[in-house]
Amino acid sequence: MRALTVNDRTISDETDAYVIAEIGHNHEGDLAKAEELVRQAAAAGASAVKLQKRNNRSLYTRAMYDSPYTGRNSFGPTYGAHREFLEFGTHEYTHLQQLSAELSVDFLATAFDFASVDFLAELGVPAIKIASGDIRNTPLLAYAAKAGKPLIVSTGGADMEAVRRACGTVLPINPDLALLQCTAMYPAEPEELNLAVLSTYRAEFPGTVVGFSGHDLGPWAAWTAYALGARVVEKHVTLDRTRPGSDHKFSLEQADMAELVDGLRRVRRSLGGRDKQVLPGERPAINKMGKKLVAQRDLPAGHRLIMEDVAIKSPGDGLTPDRLVDVVGRHLGRPLAADADITLEDLVDGDAERD
Repeated sequence: MRALTVNDRTISDETDAYVIAEIGHNHEGDLAKAEELVRQAAAAGASAVKLQKRNNRSLYTRAMYDSPYTGRNSFGPTYGAHREFLEFGTHEYTHLQQLSAELSVDFLATAFDFASVDFLAELGVPAIKIASGDIRNTPLLAYAAKAGKPLIVSTGGADMEAVRRACGTVLPINPDLALLQCTAMYPAEPEELNLAVLSTYRAEFPGTVVGFSGHDLGPWAAWTAYALGARVVEKHVTLDRTRPGSDHKFSLEQADMAELVDGLRRVRRSLGGRDKQVLPGERPAINKMGKKLVAQRDLPAGHRLIMEDVAIKSPGDGLTPDRLVDVVGRHLGRPLAADADITLEDLVDGDAERD
């Protein structure tokens, strides 16, 4: 069975989407803003909120850490200072984890390095996210898989060989994996989303839950992804899409997130079951618009029916036209007036009475 359990929530083909509201660094290093993002995501119906955890000093080369970083999206004069400004520690994580629990929303984070995996495992998050940039980081994937938490892995910037290698690294250690189609472009245009890859993932990894991590604008691609089998949906959230910062412009505000969640639930309901059947609510319309077999003219008992004796007319409350072959060539057991229903009970195999 294709299923994943996160904090007692089962995610499978039969469930609603598990919606992750990605806060990332849209809190701008401000705990109060992070709190409000958690509250708004929970109010909008998200299943989880998510941060990003980095050990910045060990994660970047000295040259990258010390490189100048200026412009509208910068929170520090160097890239290292920028990242440190946005980095939350134990106090902030514990506080937001407690708030999330009070609001009945899961609290997750992305681990960008080994130390961050340890930090999140000790914190007790119910699942760990691995970002697209680490899809080829098999040492980190293996290390995170051993933490004993479900892993949610994005696949942006990867080809199928890299995805297979990542799954081949994780699954023998930890079968609790969600594999997310993602495009590492910010924002991503519709023609860059490649949502059909979800079907490829479902076919190649039949026991693995698949999902969609979207950097596109709006909710529609996530709705399409659900219809294609995505059961984990991740979208960035913001308090204000016009704020400085690289992620705000393609993030969802609270009303957008609520629309996303509601739409995903509507898609699930609209998919229904796999069996094609007549629904009770369809019967009035089918009766009105459908057709039945009736006598074309007055016909005596014993008459052998030919094509010209049978008319196809509405309403559709009688013998359906696909039964015409069961009618032509048989004899009437009683006379029929023009427009009278032809029923199988009216027919006999031999001559009941000559015309």
